[in-house]
Amino acid sequence: MIACSLQLYRWFPSVLKVITIIRPDTLVRWHQAGFRCYWRWKSRSLGGRPQIEADLRALIRRMSVENPLWGAPRIHGELLKLGFEIAQSTVARYMVKRAGPPSQGWRTFLRNHAPNIAAMDLFVVPSIGFNLLYTLIVVRLERRNLVWVNVTTNPTADWIARQLTEASL
Repeated sequence: MIACSLQLYRWFPSVLKVITIIRPDTLVRWHQAGFRCYWRWKSRSLGGRPQIEADLRALIRRMSVENPLWGAPRIHGELLKLGFEIAQSTVARYMVKRAGPPSQGWRTFLRNHAPNIAAMDLFVVPSIGFNLLYTLIVVRLERRNLVWVNVTTNPTADWIARQLTEASL
């Protein structure tokens, strides 16, 4: 490498005007300054609407904490009744974010309501004589108990309604 640069200097003595040797810490310092300049430019204020007052932001947070079932439309409506001119999107931005999901999950729902839930299925079974038999099955999800089974060759809306009525007794 050194021999190559000496040969380059012998052929082109003006190469020292083009080549500048810098230390690694100088290069790192320039790099950091460039990133600082870039992020300062990137995070500059682009104008837009002015921020709302701190008191109004605190009121929005307080309303969302004290009334966890209220969403941004409800809080926005209450603020309009109080005389505050504010957009619903602004209310949503300053509301307290919930840590978990807004409601119970599917597994919790099933555990809480399984005693009252039943599943039913109406399916076709071909017989040996190639006749179609329509089977209605109702199962209670609590313990997967078979509640109702009935078969017909001609299911009608009245027949299905009668079967569901008798299954729920």
